[in-house]
Amino acid sequence: MHPHRAESLDDDAITELRRLAADERVVAIGEIGIDRSGRSAPPQVQERAFVVQLELAASLGLPVVVHVRDAGGAVRAMLAGREVRGQLHCYSEGPDEVAAWRALGLVPSFAGPATYRANGALRQAARVTDALLVETDAPYLSPEGHRGQRNEPAFVAVTYAAIAAERGADVSSLAVTTDAVARELFGSRWG
Repeated sequence: MHPHRAESLDDDAITELRRLAADERVVAIGEIGIDRSGRSAPPQVQERAFVVQLELAASLGLPVVVHVRDAGGAVRAMLAGREVRGQLHCYSEGPDEVAAWRALGLVPSFAGPATYRANGALRQAARVTDALLVETDAPYLSPEGHRGQRNEPAFVAVTYAAIAAERGADVSSLAVTTDAVARELFGSRWG
């Protein structure tokens, strides 16, 4: 249950999420988290929904896909002391926060904004992290060269190229790296 819809997470929804998550095709619980952009549910409602879904994932042995917008410090505080593993969806902080997220068990995932000229800190974060994923976030957050257009999965190639260049690698070797990270993170259910 995304933070925008956290108010919908009642007992019936939790029961249904648990039922759906039992399917062997499910690889993670998410996108869950905290969004302080002002477009989501009230903060206390988001926090309750986040904790409930973290506990659901833990009880099922599944990783999480975590949404964080304008709430990095708050989410890190909420995760402190919890056993968590997962993907930090659409990473939006800089290189200084990467180690804290990695220590919490989350792998930063980079989307189109990492290609924007003004987002050098995102590219630096992609360079310093020991593990990463690359994503589209389609239909949102189109990469440079496609801004203002509906994002498409094919545009992930632009993001891969930017991240590979930042890491001093080629796209093929970056793809091998991200595939290994995804397999480790999502386990035998992946691909």
